[in-house]
Amino acid sequence: MSSEEFEKLHEQYRAVYEELSHASGQAGRCFGEERKRLIRNFNEQFEEANEMLEGMEEELRQAPHSFRNQMVTKIRGYRRDLGKLQRDIKSTDLGLGPRNQAEYKHTPYNEKDEEQAQLKSQRGLLLQGTESLNRASQSIERSQKVAIETDHIGAEIIGDLEQQRDQLVRTKDRLVHTGEDLSRSRKILRSMSRKIVTNKLLLSFIIIVELGILGGVVYLKFFRK
Repeated sequence: MSSEEFEKLHEQYRAVYEELSHASGQAGRCFGEERKRLIRNFNEQFEEANEMLEGMEEELRQAPHSFRNQMVTKIRGYRRDLGKLQRDIKSTDLGLGPRNQAEYKHTPYNEKDEEQAQLKSQRGLLLQGTESLNRASQSIERSQKVAIETDHIGAEIIGDLEQQRDQLVRTKDRLVHTGEDLSRSRKILRSMSRKIVTNKLLLSFIIIVELGILGGVVYLKFFRK
């Protein structure tokens, strides 16, 4: 809804209504051509006022629910005020006195006008309700589409997480096997290290013994006589 357009129509209606009210008050004091001109201007402005009210109702179709209900009630009052001015101007046009105006207000013609105005207002409310229902249905459809897409995305994410979990489990198993292999390798290396040390000691002992034997042979051969 355009609030500026609504306010503009509302101000224009108030101005036209003031002119209609003034014309209705002047109708009883005018005669001849002046009265005809006044009534003709009144009818033209009356149509303009009705068009402005219709424009205001059109603008209210997109308004928030609380504001729309409040203004629709006010527009109904405006229509009743217009109807009263129309009845007053017609009563003066027919030459009815103040005592006969009360009877004229309840003639079938005026009751029909009021009934048509009420039906028109009710149709406007029904159209507004239908449009609101359509917008709500569209919003629900969009929400359902978003929910379905979210479910698909969630399922894909869960599938990816399951694959990553399986990969992590396999990696963990490989790490466990690797740790076991490393433990066995360390044991083998320690065993080889011990054997190397033992072999070195044994080799050193053999060398020492051979050197002792060689020294004894040299001693016996060259120094002992």
